[in-house]
Amino acid sequence: MANPYRSRAVANSEEVQVRIDPVHADLDEEILGLHKQVSQLKIVAQEIETEARIQNDIISDLQRLVSNAEAGVKSGMRRLNRTIVQQRSNHILQVIIFGLVCFAVVYLWSKHFRR
Repeated sequence: MANPYRSRAVANSEEVQVRIDPVHADLDEEILGLHKQVSQLKIVAQEIETEARIQNDIISDLQRLVSNAEAGVKSGMRRLNRTIVQQRSNHILQVIIFGLVCFAVVYLWSKHFRR
């Protein structure tokens, strides 16, 4: 049996043309069938919209968390760099003090043994 209705999309358009063969089918039944399909499509579209909103909220939350994490990492890196610079200067200061102490000990020792 031939298909009682045919549908085809019109090129470059969102319109769909439906041809119904009145000889093979009852028009009211076809209209009810189309109405049910449109209702189902509407429900699916609403579910897709709801899911898209949920996913957009999740993405927004993730972006916010990543921004906070990035700020925390930058802050931590700044503190770490400051600590490294400070430790370098402390090491240099410690080496200088150690050298002066060694020089003083050697100087005093040499003064003590000259007598």
